[in-house]
Amino acid sequence: MEKAEVIFIPGPGMGHLVPALEFGKLLTKQDKNLSILFLIINLPYNTGINPLTLSNLVQNHPQITFLNIPYITTSNQDSEKSKLRSVAAVKLIERSKSQVKDAIFGLITNFKNTRIAGIFVDIFCCGMIDLANEFELPSYLFFTCSAGFLGLLLYSQTLKDDFNQDISDISDYKDTDSEILVPGFTNPVPAKVLPIQMLDKNVFQEIVLPLPRKIPQTNGIILNTFLDLESNTIKSLAENYEKIPKIYPIGPIINHNGTFDDEIMGWLDKQPLGSVVFLCFGSLGSFNKDQVNEIALALERCGCRYLWSLRRPPAKGEISAPESYDNPDEILPKGFLERTSGVGKVIGWAPQAAILGHQAVGGFISHCGWNSILESLWFGVPIAAWPLSAEQQLNAFEMVKELGISVEIKMDYRHDENMESKVIVSAEEIEKGIKNLMMDETKNELRKKVKELKEKCQKAMMEDGSSYNFLSHLIDDVLENIQK
Repeated sequence: MEKAEVIFIPGPGMGHLVPALEFGKLLTKQDKNLSILFLIINLPYNTGINPLTLSNLVQNHPQITFLNIPYITTSNQDSEKSKLRSVAAVKLIERSKSQVKDAIFGLITNFKNTRIAGIFVDIFCCGMIDLANEFELPSYLFFTCSAGFLGLLLYSQTLKDDFNQDISDISDYKDTDSEILVPGFTNPVPAKVLPIQMLDKNVFQEIVLPLPRKIPQTNGIILNTFLDLESNTIKSLAENYEKIPKIYPIGPIINHNGTFDDEIMGWLDKQPLGSVVFLCFGSLGSFNKDQVNEIALALERCGCRYLWSLRRPPAKGEISAPESYDNPDEILPKGFLERTSGVGKVIGWAPQAAILGHQAVGGFISHCGWNSILESLWFGVPIAAWPLSAEQQLNAFEMVKELGISVEIKMDYRHDENMESKVIVSAEEIEKGIKNLMMDETKNELRKKVKELKEKCQKAMMEDGSSYNFLSHLIDDVLENIQK
């Protein structure tokens, strides 16, 4: 069979790149005639991506290669800066369009014995769908969020284009009990859990709305989810949106060969089965001193064994990932580490998947990033939801209210554009969430549901599982499209 190459344009940051690379591994493993070239668009801030990271993530996968698209400073650079990280990323990626176009043209020109099968784009890179159309190549959207969030995006476009209603008009009510009815959700969705990008009229019009408008131009949507988790929502997508292309739920896509830390694992080895609550808030998660004090007080009060990934917030106005503290004592209450030394451990960066897979971990206090949710389900660890930004509040709502597989610490908590919050979640609220999360398994229906989903999501990825079969259908469709 003729060799075929897929061009993949991933989004910025590890939360988008890792699932993209894991998807690439699955794709090339299932069909040896397919190879993938990732176009890595460099941005003028630290995204956590470097050549060493890339090579480590794709060891022993020769069908996967990379091409860097360098960042070029322009005279209007300052005018494109934004306080919202997601907005800045979309604008900067859009600026790279001409360089990406040149790269694709070069690949088409130079590949003699290989056909270009199509262009796969991350949700941050939907503007690149124009290039696929220009080169008359099939395009596929790689959607790293939930089917529920996809449904919300499509519904917001329907409101605007068909009824001239702007979902951002409810921004005045985001701190009230206002609700909206979104197809695919059993419960009304509170305005409090809508992404902040959808509640800013300018951002919604400029950044959010173009995405669902581009979706009908694609040949398919690849979802990092699985049928048994979001079956109602996935069904609703096909029923409510006539122009939506084929949907391929092929998840959960998880990096099973991630990093490892001997010191952390050694500490966990000494803890009783299912006794540790793990606190981790993603690659961008951090809190100010007052909030850190409340978390520490809650942990000390409840007496639960804990492993806490604690990181320093970036300087105000900076777009960068939090860093580990050289000395956590500078942010923690005086004497906290000494008083809890027998039951807890404070760390910086955390090898999250490895920790969730350890038998000592019995609960996960999470920001509800979609990758983190999928990892927790894969390892059967229930979540206490404490979302921070982006679509995480909606994820928390779906997990807590729609599916009943998480407990709440504060579902409508959110960081502002400076990655800060004026709200302080009290030690009492945090303690209550921890106790609800870490109840005895025989009394906890939540644990039973999560255990059942663990079995279902792992089965979905096995041969003849739902996600495995959807991936096979995707490969067939990709290869069929290049024959046309």
